[in-house]
Amino acid sequence: MRDTLRRSRRRLLALLGTAALAMAGAIALPGTAQAANVLTNPGFESGSLSPWSCTGNLGSVVSSPVHGGSKALAGAVSSSDTAQCSQTVAVQPNTAYSLSGWVRGSYVYLGVNGGSSTWTSSPSAYAQLTTSFTTGASQTSATIYVHGWYAQGTYYADDISLDGPGGGGGGDTQAPTAPTGLTSTGKTSSSVSLSWGAATDNVGVTAYDIYSGANQVLSVSGTSATVSGLSSSTAYTFTVKARDAAGNSSAASNSVSVTTDAGTGGGTGFKQAAPYLYEGWGDPPNPATVMAATGVKWFTMAFVLDSGGCNPAWDGSRALTGGVDQTAINQIRGAGGDIVPSFGGWQGSKLGANCSSASALAGALQKVISAYGLKAIDMDIENTDEFENEAVQAKILTALKTVKANNPGLKTIVTFGTSTTGPTYYGNRLIEQAQSLNAGIDVFTIMPFDFGGGSDMYGNTVSAAEGLKTKLKSTFGWDDATAYSHIGISGMNGLSDQQENTTPAIWTQIRDWSNSHHIARLAYWAVNRDRPCAGGGVVSNCSGINQSTWQFTSITAGFTG
Repeated sequence: MRDTLRRSRRRLLALLGTAALAMAGAIALPGTAQAANVLTNPGFESGSLSPWSCTGNLGSVVSSPVHGGSKALAGAVSSSDTAQCSQTVAVQPNTAYSLSGWVRGSYVYLGVNGGSSTWTSSPSAYAQLTTSFTTGASQTSATIYVHGWYAQGTYYADDISLDGPGGGGGGDTQAPTAPTGLTSTGKTSSSVSLSWGAATDNVGVTAYDIYSGANQVLSVSGTSATVSGLSSSTAYTFTVKARDAAGNSSAASNSVSVTTDAGTGGGTGFKQAAPYLYEGWGDPPNPATVMAATGVKWFTMAFVLDSGGCNPAWDGSRALTGGVDQTAINQIRGAGGDIVPSFGGWQGSKLGANCSSASALAGALQKVISAYGLKAIDMDIENTDEFENEAVQAKILTALKTVKANNPGLKTIVTFGTSTTGPTYYGNRLIEQAQSLNAGIDVFTIMPFDFGGGSDMYGNTVSAAEGLKTKLKSTFGWDDATAYSHIGISGMNGLSDQQENTTPAIWTQIRDWSNSHHIARLAYWAVNRDRPCAGGGVVSNCSGINQSTWQFTSITAGFTG
């Protein structure tokens, strides 16, 4: 079967290559026009995709690898989507144009809709693609595209150039009318189908741009489209704008709000019992010993910080690989478990605050993801430098959206403080920004401790979680079950800094509530402290209360969601 697939792919590529060459050879090119790159954002140096649009929301701007400048396009190809990214530009009729670009990946294509195309396979380095075409006698726009091939992995593109004279319809400045009657014609757990009434223009409408909130997610030539790559049980609001050959955009259509269907099992389907383990503090135990004694499988590894220049390191000082942290990870995986690294925390030099842009932060996160082949990452967003800085919140969420697109199947978690009744102002703002940016966060984890909770740690933890549920429902349009499935709880065993006492009995109650409400994640700070020292106070290597060794970890291991 594998050999048959290889032969079929070779035949297909050969046919595509022959067709492209035949089309290019059949064109009689007129005289050379004045050369100028008529594409906008050709090297993605703006840090955003606009005005490029990518199918399935699978395109993102990355800081590595690049061909020139500091940014490039990454297309996260899936088994059902080639992650085609395109841009429509105004051109002049009956005119020769030269299209070129630098690409990297397996089977990457560059071309123009209805015209010539070319491709190459260059997985380890950038290679240049070049093709030419001539516009038709009445053609005033052209759609340039780049894409990968099904199931061939992420491709990269940079410095794309369409050389020739710009169009513009003789100084056309009149925008089309707004599309009308936008409606949803169908939905699944990962897609929404839309249709609308055609717009009119003094010269002609060449494209319709579909927006989810403020983000352009798709561009089509007709009056219907299917937006794919969406999260299940998630509310989206769509609008459409018409665009003409001169680049004039209409006002937005009416908006339509749609909640995607629930996926298999509802919500994210993600369940994780993962207490914190810290190799830089508190007499860190051998994780394999803890696993054998408790049955726990996952650990949240703390903390990945900035070692300078937006470079990730454990605690900002220990090498990302080859040190005690990797040794612990190898032990965990050798015992059949896995880890989720936590970026940030309360103190230290944090990547979210110090990386210069969302794309730079995404590049730093990607280094850790690639180093350990991760299934999930956690951003522990605390203190005034990250949590109480709305611009940094947005930077973090945008970076998480980028790495989620670049690493299919990766789960993203944000962890933040709370009041006894639910998210604070900045927690609410974080959730609202996640929705506005369509960041696709899988789990919103609250830390119900050090919040002046008093003696009723069970009651106040449940109250805080219910407040989070209410906020998620109102922000995303989720029902109760879906909202719970996006919630995480990260407690503190024994005595907190404010002398709140979470006993093993209370933690068992919290675990049982979490199971009965089918939340996504249960964690606590920290395994290093999961040892008895009644009257010992708040210290790094014991809980300050009477308990048995690894008792909180054993309780946490019973979380199934």
